[in-house]
Amino acid sequence: MNLSRLDLNLVVALRALLDERNVTRAGERVGLSQPAMSAALSRLRRHFGDELLTRVGNTYVLTPLGVVLRDRSATACDLLDRVFTSQAAFDPAAESREFTFLGSDYGAAVFGAALSRVLHEEAPGIRVTFQQCGPAVVENPATALSTVDGLVMPHGIIDGFPSVELLQDRWVCVVADDHPDVGDELTLDDLARLPWAVYKRPYDAPAARQLSMIGVSPRVEVSAEYFQLLPYLVEGTRRVAMIQERLARRVAGLAAVRVLPCPFEAVPLREAMWWHPVHTRDAAHIWLRDLVARVGARVAGTADTPRGRAR
Repeated sequence: MNLSRLDLNLVVALRALLDERNVTRAGERVGLSQPAMSAALSRLRRHFGDELLTRVGNTYVLTPLGVVLRDRSATACDLLDRVFTSQAAFDPAAESREFTFLGSDYGAAVFGAALSRVLHEEAPGIRVTFQQCGPAVVENPATALSTVDGLVMPHGIIDGFPSVELLQDRWVCVVADDHPDVGDELTLDDLARLPWAVYKRPYDAPAARQLSMIGVSPRVEVSAEYFQLLPYLVEGTRRVAMIQERLARRVAGLAAVRVLPCPFEAVPLREAMWWHPVHTRDAAHIWLRDLVARVGARVAGTADTPRGRAR
């Protein structure tokens, strides 16, 4: 495909048509008249050799190819927007820009909170958005990374993309403050016999894989999409959960739980920010990478607090 022979405006029209499923509304969305949008749809149909939109009664539905192109056109538009907003120079104190990160609630709570405080002081015109990532990050990391500024995730989930090291953390166990069967420490037998509260997506939680490697198959009673919920799902029960120590110190005081060392040598979590190579030479992104490295080092240098009872 020779891109120089394509009208890239058709990408914008394609996205609007597939999102709106209506020629008039799609035209209003991108500032084209109804005849101009109809002409764009005709050109797109000829290019793809497919109707893309077909009438069923009084509405239009997407063809199978249209369904595929809806997500791809959205990704293409987002990527084009990032390409054409790239800058040769960037002044964080004077600029107004938004950066978007994908990750888990752990990354947002531990690293994102520290990042937002630094931005508040040094770059008040910069906005950040943290989004919970889904399975697409693992299934198609290139597409996921192309539409955001960074993915805050531990090593072991994706590979083959540039990254900035942020911090290292330990895994700890959380049990109810008044757990009747657990004293001052846990044993491997405890992990095998007690019910569990777990993070829902195992590809985000290397600790779950580590349990299977030592022969422990957690008997899961409840799962959640957010690490920060686990202490509340343990409170007042016989359950046990594993979460990151930095997060445990933040949330344990809000729930009636105890934070205890893991009874096995859990491999530490190494958090990093991954990015798509399309951002590599963008001045704004270069500044962002320097900033997140500095913030990560600051968080990593935070003195540990004693582990133990917290309410």
